[in-house]
Amino acid sequence: MTTTQTCATPVPLQDIPTRQGVSPDGRPAEYRDIFRSLFEQSGLCMANLDLRLRVLDANRYFIDQFGRSAADVRGHGFFEFLHPSVRAKLKTQFSRLTEGRNPRFTEKMVAIGPEDSLFAGELTGIAVRDDLERVDTFMVLMRPDGAARESRMVTNKDKLLSQVDARILEGVAAGESTVQLAAKLYLSRGGVEYHVTNLLRKLKVTNRPALVSKGYSMGLLGVGLWPPRVLPEYIK
Repeated sequence: MTTTQTCATPVPLQDIPTRQGVSPDGRPAEYRDIFRSLFEQSGLCMANLDLRLRVLDANRYFIDQFGRSAADVRGHGFFEFLHPSVRAKLKTQFSRLTEGRNPRFTEKMVAIGPEDSLFAGELTGIAVRDDLERVDTFMVLMRPDGAARESRMVTNKDKLLSQVDARILEGVAAGESTVQLAAKLYLSRGGVEYHVTNLLRKLKVTNRPALVSKGYSMGLLGVGLWPPRVLPEYIK
């Protein structure tokens, strides 16, 4: 199954207001009407979030991209729409917006479309400030960049790895040797090699570098985490 790309050619980011009712160059409150028009007609998948990252409003491009109704989008946590592998990194970025450390950010993301299909793209988060210059809400803009990738990644319904296999995969991703893994996990070297071989077979790769790459591409290993961590959603 492929995800229909509903977002049209987007407007430039500099044309998107960063404060409710006021444009970036200081135009007055009547600009709010232009903001609403932009929100609905920009061609971008856009949503407005509260400080707890719940969807306050979403335009039709966003709703169509996820194959949901408006009622099934509003009030839901924004991270429900994102693959677990990218949530930790994006949570950090939103925290920086809240603290005023950054006015906006842009990150690669993987989102969950209709029927658990997955699509990659770019996500921009913007801090929206009130009249007292406090961060009031967030605006998010999504640019999908490809078809659904459910054959390449897994959803959080799949419990693929045992606890030991998860620790082995994390160690391999961190560059640890068989001897180091054996000492850390209280296994024999043969036991470590058994689990590595099991992982190679399960992920359908032939060597350790490919194992790490496949772990990230499938979303088993969290993006932006060090030391590497297998997400708990995939551990039995």
